[in-house]
Amino acid sequence: MNSFLEYISLSWDHVLVLALGHALVVAISLAIDIVIGVSLGVLVYRRERAANVALAITSTFLTIPSFALFGLFIPIFGLGYTPAVVALVMYGLLPILRNTVAGLRSVDPAVAEAAKGMGMTARERLLRIELPLAWPVIIAGVRVSTMLLMGIAAIAAVVNGPGLGEDIFAGLARVGSATALNLVIGGILSIIVLALLFDTFFTVLGKLTTSRGIRD
Repeated sequence: MNSFLEYISLSWDHVLVLALGHALVVAISLAIDIVIGVSLGVLVYRRERAANVALAITSTFLTIPSFALFGLFIPIFGLGYTPAVVALVMYGLLPILRNTVAGLRSVDPAVAEAAKGMGMTARERLLRIELPLAWPVIIAGVRVSTMLLMGIAAIAAVVNGPGLGEDIFAGLARVGSATALNLVIGGILSIIVLALLFDTFFTVLGKLTTSRGIRD
């Protein structure tokens, strides 16, 4: 324990740089996932066959081993941010798409019909009625996707991607040395802290952006 605390005190600036890189690549990937997942969910939630196809494809992404996917992307995208972001976007799509479809389908049809009777167009009903009512379910999907990406982002180190995976893999490569365990534990604990921070952010965001009537 003393050895680990000494390591952190001497290397906190290095760990902080890696943590910021880890947070950034997750944030970029998650932002892309939200745009694609919510947009695709809006397009397919009324079409059963289209929704099933979209969910099946995004489910298939999660069955691909992360090491294999990152390796396949090296000849296509090279090393660094690009293969990391593309892979993370693929892995993070399903929870957001699935929850968007589920949330929009859970809206009471009577509410949508009432809005239609008031003269609202389909777009107005979507933006002012359906999406706000589905938002708590959608934000829950975003939180699940965030936790998923936090862990997988560490694997991006195999393609020279940013993040705390660099220390984890460096430690695993030095098993038996004095610093190996400190590197691995430092990377893992930092990822856990980042995951908690991101989850807290989206929890608060969900409460602030959800109508009080829905919360109550």
